[in-house]
Amino acid sequence: QGVTITYRQAREPMGLLKIEHIKAILKMPEVSERFRTAHGREWNQNDVAIMYQSFEKHLFASLQDFTTPVPGVIETMEQLRREGIRFGSTTGYTDAMMKIVQPGAAAQGYTVDCLVTPYMIYRNMTELAIPSVDEVVKVGDTIADIREGLNAKVCSVGVITGSN
Repeated sequence: QGVTITYRQAREPMGLLKIEHIKAILKMPEVSERFRTAHGREWNQNDVAIMYQSFEKHLFASLQDFTTPVPGVIETMEQLRREGIRFGSTTGYTDAMMKIVQPGAAAQGYTVDCLVTPYMIYRNMTELAIPSVDEVVKVGDTIADIREGLNAKVCSVGVITGSN
């Protein structure tokens, strides 16, 4: 949309639903100012929709190329499974996006017991019959992941290698 952003600005809201990610970038003071300069007005929901459509088109074209798990994840999950741990996954991707990502990740050994997008931790707890937040650990590689865990009152672990 004629507004240049930095790599840091693009990555900072990682973990949010993608449409919310776009809004978060547009709300950054420097980006809002660049938008006003480029367009002579404030951004609006129509601008967000246009950007999201463009983003989605490019994302769907490349998703299957980015399904490789982080090194060590498969082995760690296998060890934890042997100890009776189950895995629920949360993501800022939509169901349609995950229909592309899941098969590629599964082909490389990454599978989860439950995958949901809205109300993610609680839906995982319900689907996996976890009775207490005290039995949940949220592991994530974005600020949004950590906030999600803190908001759900579960133990949260931040991974410093990955998305952000």
